[in-house]
Amino acid sequence: MSFWEIFLLAIGVSMDAFAVSIGKGLTARRASWREALTVGLWFGGFQALMPVIGYYLGISFADLVTKVDHWIAFGLLLLIGGNMIREAFQKDEEQQAADSSFGFRTMLVLAIATSIDALALGISFAFLQTPLWSSITLIGLTTFLFSVVGLLIGKKVGARFHKGAEILGGLILIGIGLKILIEHLWF
Repeated sequence: MSFWEIFLLAIGVSMDAFAVSIGKGLTARRASWREALTVGLWFGGFQALMPVIGYYLGISFADLVTKVDHWIAFGLLLLIGGNMIREAFQKDEEQQAADSSFGFRTMLVLAIATSIDALALGISFAFLQTPLWSSITLIGLTTFLFSVVGLLIGKKVGARFHKGAEILGGLILIGIGLKILIEHLWF
């Protein structure tokens, strides 16, 4: 994968964290730089950690699936992207309002929940022999920045970007999955 493809993936997987950060900004009593950095570190850190776990799970089974790796990558990205789009349309007001706490337990749960798709992405990295360390650095930094900005936007602007961010992220992931499938089937 090229830098730009990985960068688009980083944007795609960071959209859940961005959307949750906006939600936290909406409900937070205060959204100072301290809280913004806290959210960025939690979300960026987990978005970088989960692909590593997925990658090592993926290489453990690489010999079994090398003939269908492109289908696996496509399927995972389609599933993740489709799920993000589905969730954007199914969330009600109560689900969209994030807990205003920045405590350990709250942030741990949110960080895990927003980075499950990055775990699956790490599995596809193993099959596609994507450079892991540069990829997770880019994903972690991108998510960190989107999360910080998301919290500050949520505090200033409101909820109107929440649904659009998740839909955009899902479409990016599906598009990259299609590109991977087309490259392996026709080139």
